Amino acid sequence: MYRKILIALDNGPADAAVVPHVTKLAAHFGSEILLLHVADGFAARCFDSLKLTESEEMKADLAYLEKVANELRAKKLSVAIKLALGNPPTEILKAAKSEGCDLIALAGHGHRLFGDIFHGSTITEVRHKTEIPLLVVRAKKK
Repeated sequence: MYRKILIALDNGPADAAVVPHVTKLAAHFGSEILLLHVADGFAARCFDSLKLTESEEMKADLAYLEKVANELRAKKLSVAIKLALGNPPTEILKAAKSEGCDLIALAGHGHRLFGDIFHGSTITEVRHKTEIPLLVVRAKKK
């Protein structure tokens, strides 16, 4: 049913909700997992246009992706990683399409109106602009 599942990670506590959920799903269907993190700091957003070097944040994000991937590979899952740079919703949609994913999984933070205004809503933008099924796993509140 799902050949390739993209898990959008934010390198934070919410990942602990979505990764185990999708791991079980991928094991059940024999799916490949694509772990994606979108670095969206100044260096990431201006990387190409200003010909910047990789920032410490970007290096840490890549190390985080490798760590999670290795944990999943130890469970005999097929895992690829991708560090994208720029606007998270745009890059999630671009990666899902170009990589042929048939499910996008994200952790929901549970923001309400003001939270979405101040923090933005990656999920809202992704769900309005994709035809690929979307799985949102609610992150636990602190």
